[in-house]
Amino acid sequence: MRVLLVGAGGVGTAITRIAARRPFFAAMVVADYDPARAEAAVAALDDPRFSAERVDAGDEAAVAELLRRHGCDVLLNATDPRFVMPLFRAARSAGATYLDMAMSLSHPHGEQPYEKCGVKLGDDQFAQAEEWEKAGALALVGMGVEPGLSDVFARFAADELFDEIEEIGVRDGANLTVDGYDFAPSFSIWTTIEECLNPPVVYESDRGWFTTEPFSEPEVFDFPEGIGPVECVNVEHEEVLLVPRWVKARRVTFKYGLGQEFIETLRTLHLVGLDRTDPVTVPSAAGAVAVSPRDVVAACLPDPATLGERMHGKTCAGTWVRGTKDGAPREVYLYHVVDNQWSMAEYGSQAVVWQTAVNPVVALELVATGAWSGSGVLGPEAFPARPFLELLTAYGSPWGMREQ
Repeated sequence: MRVLLVGAGGVGTAITRIAARRPFFAAMVVADYDPARAEAAVAALDDPRFSAERVDAGDEAAVAELLRRHGCDVLLNATDPRFVMPLFRAARSAGATYLDMAMSLSHPHGEQPYEKCGVKLGDDQFAQAEEWEKAGALALVGMGVEPGLSDVFARFAADELFDEIEEIGVRDGANLTVDGYDFAPSFSIWTTIEECLNPPVVYESDRGWFTTEPFSEPEVFDFPEGIGPVECVNVEHEEVLLVPRWVKARRVTFKYGLGQEFIETLRTLHLVGLDRTDPVTVPSAAGAVAVSPRDVVAACLPDPATLGERMHGKTCAGTWVRGTKDGAPREVYLYHVVDNQWSMAEYGSQAVVWQTAVNPVVALELVATGAWSGSGVLGPEAFPARPFLELLTAYGSPWGMREQ
């Protein structure tokens, strides 16, 4: 396997550090718009399988040419979601397998945004599923931690733990703190704004997909391994769009433990228009320039990849499932916890980006060995869960299950 990794930020760099310990691939080309980031990621490894390139993720032709020039048969997308479609199309053009951790962007319903779906997450990719399937090509979408591992948990629950499932609810929480910062998101603020301020999607089998208002249906969820109770709210996320395609459940939700201070900060950004992505014209010493307000917010905040030394605590990603087994009610929480102290000591990557990064590497290895195979545009639920969970444990990052 020869991999083109596009994006050498926090998650991309963590991917290289995890992959470097595994023998399943022959080469990994690390490409970024900023060549210094790609070169730094490669230089830290001292592994001849890795090389660095510069590429604009939005330039579909340039990405396809890079895939062909290096003979890469897989494109792993570690950029933010606005680059999903050009990279997705570039992989198809070059005949490469495609894998991402977030799906194509949504667009709210024009008249009833908090009741009806407009363009859903992943719709643009699923619209091309037939083309991929006819070509015998695989696009494995939403294969990070959430979405990704959370979807694997849903498939595992359906296959091995339940006869009937009433509800699948992804629940994400942490007790992470960052020394020296009052507000320092542990993940890309661009992506966080996108998913938290868009109308959340809920699935119900007798209603299909529908939306609610941001931060709706607050609940307190007790997270394992010392994290404890965290208030979680509805947030737009890919699992709600992916799980019902392959797993039968009466209801599917995603709730994120944001905290009231974080929610109010996001609301303020929205109130003053700083969540917008379309450029505004502002004066500068060199004359008028067009900038995206959201990009300005991201530039003003610390890079999440650099926060590891100041960060303390644990992050938990998991899937809560309620249903019946052998005629009796059952409720479980399948989860994966990463301690920042461990991930920094072992890999030099902070917990949130490391937890996101390990899952696509595990998936790549399963594809490389043939344990996972298929064609079309497929989510993690389309594949058997046990090989993934066993290999994740072999990577030194075990998962857990708690009977509720």
